[in-house]
Amino acid sequence: MQNLVILAGNVGATPETRTTQGGTKITQFSLATSRPKRDSDGKTMKDGDGRRVEDTEWHRITCFNGIGKTVAQYVETGQKVMVRGRIHYTRWTDQENIERYGVEIIADEVTFLSYGKSRQQQGGSQDDNVGDDDIPF
Repeated sequence: MQNLVILAGNVGATPETRTTQGGTKITQFSLATSRPKRDSDGKTMKDGDGRRVEDTEWHRITCFNGIGKTVAQYVETGQKVMVRGRIHYTRWTDQENIERYGVEIIADEVTFLSYGKSRQQQGGSQDDNVGDDDIPF
C-alpha cells in the first residue's frame, strides 16, 4: 500500500511559517493546478476568443522542518513548483459542535520548476526551468 501524491503547479500565496510548542517548524502554502474543462462529450471547452477553458484546483501544502525552512526562504507567489508527498485527512469538531473535515498534502520533496519573481528580476527569465540545477528539498 502506498499514499503518494505528485503535484506540479503555481504557488498561490507567500508561504507562512509557524512553530509548534514542541519547536517543530511548519510551513504552509497554497498550490494551484489546472486542467482543461470538458463538455459532456469529453471535448475541451473554449471561450469566446477560442482559448481553452481550465478548471483550477487549490491544494494546501504543508512542509516540516528543513523542507519548510527552505520553502519559506525561497518560494514566492506565482512560482512553479513540483511537490511530492502524501495526502493527509483530518477531522475535528468546531466550537459549535459541528464535525469538520480537512485535507492537506504533506510534502516530502519540493522541486523548483521556475524562479520566483524577485530572482527573475535579477537575471533569470520567466520561462527558465531549473534543469540540472533542480533543487529538491
